[in-house]
Amino acid sequence: MTTVTAVPVVGRPAHRDPNVLRWLGAYASSMVGDNVFYLALSWAAVRAGSPAEAGIVVSISALPRAVLMLGGGVVADRFGPRRVVIGSDTVRCVAVLAVAALLFLAHPGLWPLAALALLFGAVDAVFVPAVGALPARITGADQLTRVQGMRGLANRFASVVGAPLGGLGIAMGGAATAFGLAGALIAISVPLLISVRIRELSGRKTADATGASPDVVAADVEDAEAVAAEAVATVPLGPPPPKAPETARRAGAAAWHDLRAGLAYIRHHRVLGPLVLAIALGDLGFVAPLNIGLTLLADQRGWGASGMGWVLAGFGVGAGAVSMLLAVRGRLPRAGLVTGCACTAGAVAVGALGQASALPVAVGIALLIGLLAGLSGALCGALLQTQGDPAYLGRVVSVASLVSLGIAPLSMPLSAAAIGTWGTGPVYAVSAAVCGLGGVVVLAFPALRRAELPR
Repeated sequence: MTTVTAVPVVGRPAHRDPNVLRWLGAYASSMVGDNVFYLALSWAAVRAGSPAEAGIVVSISALPRAVLMLGGGVVADRFGPRRVVIGSDTVRCVAVLAVAALLFLAHPGLWPLAALALLFGAVDAVFVPAVGALPARITGADQLTRVQGMRGLANRFASVVGAPLGGLGIAMGGAATAFGLAGALIAISVPLLISVRIRELSGRKTADATGASPDVVAADVEDAEAVAAEAVATVPLGPPPPKAPETARRAGAAAWHDLRAGLAYIRHHRVLGPLVLAIALGDLGFVAPLNIGLTLLADQRGWGASGMGWVLAGFGVGAGAVSMLLAVRGRLPRAGLVTGCACTAGAVAVGALGQASALPVAVGIALLIGLLAGLSGALCGALLQTQGDPAYLGRVVSVASLVSLGIAPLSMPLSAAAIGTWGTGPVYAVSAAVCGLGGVVVLAFPALRRAELPR
């Protein structure tokens, strides 16, 4: 049985709370390890196969992430986000260190790298919802905006530090050393996470949270709980025998009903429903232009790799500045309205980036995109945390993350082909229109537009 320790509420801001700082250290270490891992994976794949094969190996992790993400939300809610994050980081650490040892001893080719990428994608499918659901369990609702800002700073730190560390590891001993470094960084997060204390949370009433058609949600929840209870009741005391097909079917039915209940909860929630839709539209229009689209844009404009680096630096500075602001300030009034305006203005900036011809102009636009995207992203995360019932947060985060981490990466080859046919300007304009629809959704739904963060 897992013991849950209540964190006393002492009015301490999150950036001065040792419990939150331990979580932040674990998260930052894990994210730096991720960045080192993907650099090592790219390098090892290029050395072991053709460029096309290397591209497949690097991108293959998106497939299990997309397929399993919704189920990962169910796992996070059923077993608790801290336990799932600890287990995920443990599995990733062991797998990366195993491949590092294999590369030290032999030259196995692409197959172990592809298997590792698939495993990482599958583990990410449960890791991402659990990471998103964990902040609400370690601090008060009034500190969640500040925590989102701190998380944004950790992501910026990981992006800046991860690549040089990975390059250093490759320079010192090749991909094997870089994989070993990634595994060590991920391993640091495990004892820190074990030391994080979890708050005792009382979930909000579903009917109060949604305000619309609560009977549908309640029916799904009761159905899921009934199936889960029935599945538990069938397990005898003592050493468990091999799982019978009927027990397995009941466990699968319970998980399916949990997923249905989570989807129904989101669908009938006056704030979370449109917010998840807005996040999906924003990410779908944002991922391709700032990844493969930027590479092709820099090539067509003659900016070169250094120019693309300056544009990315501008974006990173803008996003980092907003994260710092939110980490210090802790709350912004009229969060829903600010989110909608930031999404809409950010969409205009994305379209403008596709029309920029001079590098300094592009860097300035990227800085603006970073500011607006960082602001809207942090506020969306804070609204998800504060509006969602803690019992559903894993499933809510899994649905919100499905497009950005699972589906949008798979759209990048399509975007590259579209740019090759019509050029960067039209494709950036279409992407901007999709992003803008996310802002329109936020502003069009009164409950979301008027949403506030706790004081």
